[in-house]
Amino acid sequence: MGLILFPGDGDASSPDATWSYNGFAAFRRRLAQAEGFSLSEMRGFGGERAWRNVSTALEPLLNRPDDGGGELSPTECAAILPRLKAITEHWQDETGDPLLQQHLDGARQLTVVLRLCVERDVDLLFL
Repeated sequence: MGLILFPGDGDASSPDATWSYNGFAAFRRRLAQAEGFSLSEMRGFGGERAWRNVSTALEPLLNRPDDGGGELSPTECAAILPRLKAITEHWQDETGDPLLQQHLDGARQLTVVLRLCVERDVDLLFL
């Protein structure tokens, strides 16, 4: 069982980004770390820190359940894209983490899907 992020354009041939639930959780933990905080310290993830105390364009992607459902608007997708791209570029320079390549691949695929959602003005759906 896993999670699929895809454009809500009704086109079954559109690209998607897929993770296992554990893989998506690890990916988001790594994104939060890149933003300077631990996801586990946040409300909804076992911690007490409020999301209003964190400033990141990635909040719509990070502040959601791991098990799917819901969507991100084209506006949210557009806001996430530049920061995701910057993090991906930084990760390319890192070495030593065996999961890094998986995170890079996931970030690159998610970037493709987010761009498509913005271009077609459709929501990003989580299933």
